[in-house]
Amino acid sequence: MKNIAILGSTGSIGRQTVDVALAHPELFSVSVLAANASDELLEKQIEALSPELAVLADEAAAARLKARYGGKTRIEGGRDAFIEAAAYPAADIVVTSMMGFAGLAPTMKALEAKKDIALANKETLVVAGELVMAKAREMGAAILPVDSEHSALFQCLQGEEARCVERIILTASGGPFRGKTQDTLKKATVEECLAHPTWQMGQKITIDSATLVNKGLEVIEAHWLYDVSYDAIEVVVHPESIIHSMVGFTDGAVMAQIGPADMRLPIQYALTYPKRQSSSFERLDFSKLAHLSFEKPDTATFRGLPLAYEAGRAGGTMPCIMNAANEVAVAAFLAGKIRFLDIYAIIERTMEKCGVQKAPTLDDLFAADDEARRVAQGFLQKIGG
Repeated sequence: MKNIAILGSTGSIGRQTVDVALAHPELFSVSVLAANASDELLEKQIEALSPELAVLADEAAAARLKARYGGKTRIEGGRDAFIEAAAYPAADIVVTSMMGFAGLAPTMKALEAKKDIALANKETLVVAGELVMAKAREMGAAILPVDSEHSALFQCLQGEEARCVERIILTASGGPFRGKTQDTLKKATVEECLAHPTWQMGQKITIDSATLVNKGLEVIEAHWLYDVSYDAIEVVVHPESIIHSMVGFTDGAVMAQIGPADMRLPIQYALTYPKRQSSSFERLDFSKLAHLSFEKPDTATFRGLPLAYEAGRAGGTMPCIMNAANEVAVAAFLAGKIRFLDIYAIIERTMEKCGVQKAPTLDDLFAADDEARRVAQGFLQKIGG
């Protein structure tokens, strides 16, 4: 029996983690549910799982829940309570499924408490990879990837020696705009961006998939998770989303992890590792797979990927700066304030404007995030105006 804390329980990954926990009550007990502001959905999750603690970062939402809830679960509110929930004593493993830079503080809090991390918040490693991995080593905590691509790589690397790894190959669906030109993308709408061809995800990550920023963030994440150079990390577009990623070895062999586009599989693997648990997930019927196709990403049109490589190679605070600018730009695009291609312009200009600081502390990263958001907002006002 593993005791789980789910941070971001009302988001896409959080909801699917709840599904996995409910499917295996003999394996998992959920002691903590934490969300941002979705008090009604959180209340339903509390009724299903009976956690000891439930937290809403939004204090008004927490107050609403407290006013109508009469059960045994303790309800708390506020950002500080959300962070503290990551170190809840009863939890063995913390699922970090919240979005964005906001995941850094609770992840570090969990590591300081020696909790294993089922990592779905890729931004944590993007902005603070060196510090996070060092803290995990110091505390003897495991970081188990939940992203389908990184779970695939993690599985392919089991039992292999690091010296035998020649390259990491991340697959990308290509998103809803694969094959489109810049002229077409000038008129891209939010609704078109959110129509992902293979995955059902939250709005922010779906936009990141459309820009290929998400794949760029995964490149930086892979650099830290697997201690490989950026030159050894490749991205290939695989529209069918059947092969979730691959590892190439020094003898020329390539190992791939293959499966349906179902996030519950990598979630369950992270929670049961090092063992596998039976499931009722969909099975692949290879006789129905007409073909598997691959192509190079169009980095001239979808500049999120090369911008991420640039940020990763610059190191220091630059990935943090890039991530902050992207979060500002995506929020603005979803709100209808800018056009799709403006996302790249805001990221690029912010990276040019903000100076990179090498070997940053945690405080330096929070300062860099604040500065980058201010700079990005300034460019946003110019573009939007």
